[in-house]
Amino acid sequence: MSRIKNGLIIFLCLLLIPVTAVSTAAVKQRFSDGPNRVFSGGPLESGDLYSGPEPDWSFVNDIPTIEMQLIDPPTSRVIWTVEHNSKLYVWSGYMGTTVGRLWKQWPVQAERNGKALIRINGVRYERELTRIKSGDELTGIANAITEKYPSRTTRDAIEAGDVWLFEAQPVN
Repeated sequence: MSRIKNGLIIFLCLLLIPVTAVSTAAVKQRFSDGPNRVFSGGPLESGDLYSGPEPDWSFVNDIPTIEMQLIDPPTSRVIWTVEHNSKLYVWSGYMGTTVGRLWKQWPVQAERNGKALIRINGVRYERELTRIKSGDELTGIANAITEKYPSRTTRDAIEAGDVWLFEAQPVN
């Protein structure tokens, strides 16, 4: 009985090592300038703040991800993006599932307050995220998404609320 108890204690201690390491890394990243591939990060602080005319966003179709920070709460994440008809879009899938709604909180926060910073290639852009739920442009945006990413995003999925789509508009 004592051997089983000692073995269980050793097993739990060994299990605690990676759990503690991952938890520590996640907390540490929240105080960093931006996210990494695994964990959300703190506010996007470095990089020039863009000013000038609206950029030609077509260049984002050649990069895999961007960094996006909501102003409230000031946390950042790595996210997919696409340009369509000279407009910049971000989205979140799995929003029609309970797990997705628990896992991805930023879309709900963005719908409540869409003020955001986006950092692309070291340049920060102030944006206003506006959710798009319907419209003729959804077919073209969904096609742009599926051409760039291994995604099954469709107009129907956006209209059904399974995918939440946001246009990243300039701040007025």
